[in-house]
Parts: sequence; C-alpha cells; structure tokens
Amino acid sequence: MRVLIVGTGYVGLPLGAELARQGHEVFGLRRNRAAEGELNAVGIKPLFADITRADELARLPREFDWVVNCAASGGGDAEEYRQIYLEGMRNLIEWLAPNRQAGVPRFVYTSSTSVYGQNDGSIVNEQSPAEPAMETARVLLEAEKVLLEGARDRNFPAMILRVAGIYGPERGHWFKQFLKGEARLNGSGERFLNMIHRDDVIGGVIAVLERGRPGDIYNAVDDEPVSQRDFFSWLAAATSLPMPAGAPTTPEARKRGVTNKRVSNRKLKADLGYSFKFPTFREGYAEPIRKLENGGKEASRTRAAGNL
Repeated sequence: MRVLIVGTGYVGLPLGAELARQGHEVFGLRRNRAAEGELNAVGIKPLFADITRADELARLPREFDWVVNCAASGGGDAEEYRQIYLEGMRNLIEWLAPNRQAGVPRFVYTSSTSVYGQNDGSIVNEQSPAEPAMETARVLLEAEKVLLEGARDRNFPAMILRVAGIYGPERGHWFKQFLKGEARLNGSGERFLNMIHRDDVIGGVIAVLERGRPGDIYNAVDDEPVSQRDFFSWLAAATSLPMPAGAPTTPEARKRGVTNKRVSNRKLKADLGYSFKFPTFREGYAEPIRKLENGGKEASRTRAAGNL
C-alpha cells in the first residue's frame, strides 16, 4: 500500500517505520525539514507542508491508499487545537477528497478518550455519550464529526481510534511524576487512569487500517483501567519508593474537566481481533523498572569502586 502518515512524531514515526518494515511505501508529512534524516533512516519518504495551510497541501501528491492523521498540537491551548485538529482536518479532507470521484484512501484519525466526559467511574464504550467538559476535548470531538461527515459526503472510508493516555519509551506522565516525587493522589486516589503502550497504539492503528469498518469508532486502551491508588501502590512496591501523598481535588482541576471513567477496549479486540502486546501497565512498565534497577546496581558498583 501507498501510505501517508500525517504527523511523524512520537506515534507517527514508529508507525511509519513499522509499515515500511512490512513492505508498504510510506510517506511522512511534517511541517519542517528538521526530521528529514530521521524519516529517511527508517524508510519513510518525507513530505513537507503545514496542514493548517491549504495552499501548502495543494502542492503535494495525493495518491495514497491509506492515510493516518496523528498530527499533534504539542500540548497547546484550545485555539491551537482548533488550528491543528479542526482546521487541519478540514484542509486534509479538501486536499485528499476534493470530490466524490477522487478515489480517496482509507483514513484513520487518532483522537482521544478525553472526549468521554464521564466522572462517576463507570465503564464507557464507543456507544457511550461523548460530552466532554474540557474545551480541548470538545475540539477533538468536533474534528471527529468533521471527518465522519466529510467521509459520508465525499464517499470515502474513514475510521476513528480514540486513544487513551500513551506511555512508552521516554514517556509516561504519572510514572515520571512518581519517580520525581511530584505525583499526588486526587482525593483518596479512586480516580481511574486509562493507559496504552505506544506499541499497542501502533498495532491498533494498523488493525483499523486493515480491518476497520468505515464510519466506526474504536477505543485504544489496555485491558485494565486502574485507580490512581492501585497504580502508585504497584509502582511503590516495584521500585521501593514511597507512595505519593494525597491532595484535594482543586477547583482548577474540576475546571479542566478531569474525568473518572473506565474505557473499554472490547470492540477493538472482538471486532478486529487485536491482541495487545502490553495488556496492562504491569507488562508495559516492566522494562523501565528493570532499567531503574540495573541503573541503581551500576551506581552502587561505581560508588563501591570509588571507595577502594
């Protein structure tokens, strides 16, 4: 297949590398040339354009079999989200599907489970209401609607993968906070965390590209949503570091739309037959914890050698 990855960052770069390894012809779209060598090194052919600029996209080839939009804002505010996710989506659709006869590719958009605004610890699936309080999540939801409406109007197959909190090499917000001693329990720590390893995001995207049903939404999250308290208890036991202290839920946190839900991955597994490489956080964090242990042992040996 001739594949376009829009946004070759933390997920897009290894996704493109895996697709190239499988024998696909992969193109990676970036805003600037800073990562050109990095893309070439893993078998991705670089393309350069800003998806918020329709004129820049218009200069590029558009003959692709598969497209994955995993562009990221870099943690910006709601206005930046509108530019990258919403206007960027509109521009991609206009570029790739200018009319119903364009022969448009299968299109996968990596959205977020933050679009589920539930705050009662309930189990949510793809049929659950998506009514987020957080403005950035509302932008992501609007981008989903723009894609699905555009797909219906212009007759091309589009699917959405709602991705939970990603961790993996060099990433893991709660893990890093815990190691730095900066993590805090929200209240009694009963709030659920929904996570997924980067390798399983990549596997999930490929499963949807290959077998996803046009117009469908799939949740990408591991098998075990875990409460903050249970997650930190496991980390404390695994690392011999202390449990984080508790902290009250602040008005600022409530304003940001902090949620408490358990996101189900049943559809991804049952409908597409996806099998997780890291079914829970325990498997996913095993390697980073081994590295911590080995690093501690090496530091002890170095100190001992210096005392000889």
